[in-house]
Amino acid sequence: MALLSFLGAIQQVTGSCYLIETHDGVRVLLECGMHQGRREEESDNRGPFAFDPKSLHAVVLSHAHIDHSGLLPRLVAQGYRGPVHCTDATAELVELMLLDSAQIQEKDTEWENKWRARIGKPMIQPLYTREDAERMLAQRSPHAYGETFEAAPGVAVTFHDAGHILGSAIVQMDVRDHGRTRRLVFSGDLGNTCSPLMHAPAVLKEADVVLMESTYGDRDHRSHEATIEELADILQQAHRDGGNVLMPSFAVGRTQDLIYYLGRFHREGRLPQQAVFLDSPMAIRANAIYAHYKDQLDLNGLDSSMSGVSGKLYAERWLPILKSTPTPEESMAINRFKSGVIIIAGSGMCTGGRILHHFKHNLWRGECHLVIPGFQARGTLGRVILDGAKSVKLLHQRIAVNAKVHTLGGFSAHAGQSELIDWVSSFENRPELYLVHGELEKMLILQRTIRDRLGWEARIPEPGDRIAL
Repeated sequence: MALLSFLGAIQQVTGSCYLIETHDGVRVLLECGMHQGRREEESDNRGPFAFDPKSLHAVVLSHAHIDHSGLLPRLVAQGYRGPVHCTDATAELVELMLLDSAQIQEKDTEWENKWRARIGKPMIQPLYTREDAERMLAQRSPHAYGETFEAAPGVAVTFHDAGHILGSAIVQMDVRDHGRTRRLVFSGDLGNTCSPLMHAPAVLKEADVVLMESTYGDRDHRSHEATIEELADILQQAHRDGGNVLMPSFAVGRTQDLIYYLGRFHREGRLPQQAVFLDSPMAIRANAIYAHYKDQLDLNGLDSSMSGVSGKLYAERWLPILKSTPTPEESMAINRFKSGVIIIAGSGMCTGGRILHHFKHNLWRGECHLVIPGFQARGTLGRVILDGAKSVKLLHQRIAVNAKVHTLGGFSAHAGQSELIDWVSSFENRPELYLVHGELEKMLILQRTIRDRLGWEARIPEPGDRIAL
C-alpha cells in the first residue's frame, strides 16, 4: 500500500514537503521548501532530510515560491539526481528565485564568518551555493497545464492552474500500487479569486486524499473593492503627510498586482505620488517572465497595453511613472527622496533584501507610511512590526517604528476561508481531507468551519505523520 508522509508545512506555513512511497519502492517527493520565520524554524533548513535524497525517483513542485522550492539545491548537493517536474512557467521562475536564494546564502555566510572569525568561533558553510542551484536547474522537467505525465513508475501527475502566481499548480497525483490507483490532490497555494491577472483556481471533482493549504483558514479577506479604495486613501494621506510609502512585496505575483492597481490609479488621476520605484532586481526580471507567459494570464477586458512588447509586461507602459532600479547605486539614490514616492522592494516578509535599507531611512519618520499587502509568517520582521513593535533591530541598528503601518489582506495571493471551503466542496466523493500550510490556531478554525458548513471532518496532521493512501 502506498504511503504519504507529512514532513513540512505541518501546523506552520513554510517548509512544504511531502513524501509518497509505493510498495514497489518508488519514492516521489512533493515540494522541497525552505523554512522561513523564527530562528529555530530556519535552523531546520540545515538539519538532515527525513529521507535519503539519493533514494528519490522524482520531485514534483507546485510553484516557485521559496517556501515550496527553496531547499531543492541542497537536495541536489546531497545526491539527488532525478527530475524536478513543474509547469513551464515555474521552470523559469524557479531559476530566478533559486539563483537569488543561493547568492543570499553565500553572502550571509560570508558576513557570518567575518563575525565568527573575530570571536574565535568555527566557520560555517552556506546552506547551498550557486553551483548547487545551477546543478539543480539542469534537472528541471517542465510540463503544460493539463498534461498527464509519468513522474516515476506508477505515479502519474497532472498540473492544474492554482491561480496563485504565474505557473502555480494544483497537483493531481495518481498513484498505482498493488493493482489499484489512488488519487492524491495537493492544492498547492490556492489563489485569491480577486487577483487581477490570475485565473480562478481550477475546480477538481475526484480525489481519494486531498491536502489543502490553510494560510487564511481563519477568515475571509476584506472586500476587494474596499481594499483598493483603502489603498487609494493611504496614498492620498501619505501625500498630505509629506512622506514616502514603503511596500515590501513578493517579487513574483504581489508586485505585478500592485503595479496594475497603481497604474489604474494613475489613469484615473488618483495617484498623487511623483514616482514609483521598483527596487527589486528579481521583480524586474519576473516582469519579463510574466510577459513571456502572458497567454497564461487573465488579461480579458484589460487595456491592450497590458500585454506589452519586447519583454515588458504592462509595467512601464501601464504605469508611466514606474522607475526600475536594478543596480545598488540606483537603489541607494532613492534615499535622496524624502517625500512623494512609493518604494516597492523585497522581501515580502521583510526578512532581507533592499526593503531593509529603505526601512533604515523611512521607518522612524512619522510622516511615512508602510503598506504590508500580504501574509507575514510568525517570527518574521514584517510580523513583528504588524504585532505593534515600537522599535525593531535591522542592519545592526535599532530603528523606531514611527511610520503609519497598514495591512491590506485583500491583496493576498492566497484564498480566504470561504474560497478554500468553496474549492474543497467541489469534490463529489468526500475524500480524506488534511489541512496543511497554516498556523495551528487558524487550522482549527477552518476545521471547525468545514465541519459546520459541510458536515465534513478535516484532519490536522502532526509533523512526521504517515498515512496509507
